[in-house]
Amino acid sequence: SKFVNDKWMVKNGFLNDVQENKPWWWNIKVQKLNLSAPFILLPEVSCQKAIEILQEKGYDQAPVVAESGLILGMVTLSNTLSSVLAGNVELSDPVTKVTYDQFSKIGLEDSLGELSCILENDHFAIVVHEQMQFSGNGSSFMKQMVFGVVTAMDLLTFVSRNDKK
Repeated sequence: SKFVNDKWMVKNGFLNDVQENKPWWWNIKVQKLNLSAPFILLPEVSCQKAIEILQEKGYDQAPVVAESGLILGMVTLSNTLSSVLAGNVELSDPVTKVTYDQFSKIGLEDSLGELSCILENDHFAIVVHEQMQFSGNGSSFMKQMVFGVVTAMDLLTFVSRNDKK
């Protein structure tokens, strides 16, 4: 059960991580990964166009974000291709038909240790940054902006290039 799984409890903010003998990089902030800004896909992009864009840019995945800024999920090249080939979607269908809506988010100020816990279960995490936005009438709200997509390979590359041991 999840409530007795410490890693799940840490990942979901119910428990502080109490791992002893943490590696040197454990408390470094996610922003130190120097991720490149991702491109995002709008929900109306077709599956065909998404495949073309991902192949052209050399990426396996991209966030799908509504014009309002709401993060809808992630689209992956492999899932899109397999869905099209299986006949589950048409190339002309919007990319939202193949978008994974279950994903993990992590902030720039969060630690690489927290990221490591997320990446034990997920293939990627969407790096977000909260920004205060004001409307014309002066009201304000917090909006999450996609800052990057991080994978286990990104973390491994950082650790191996900066190994302090």
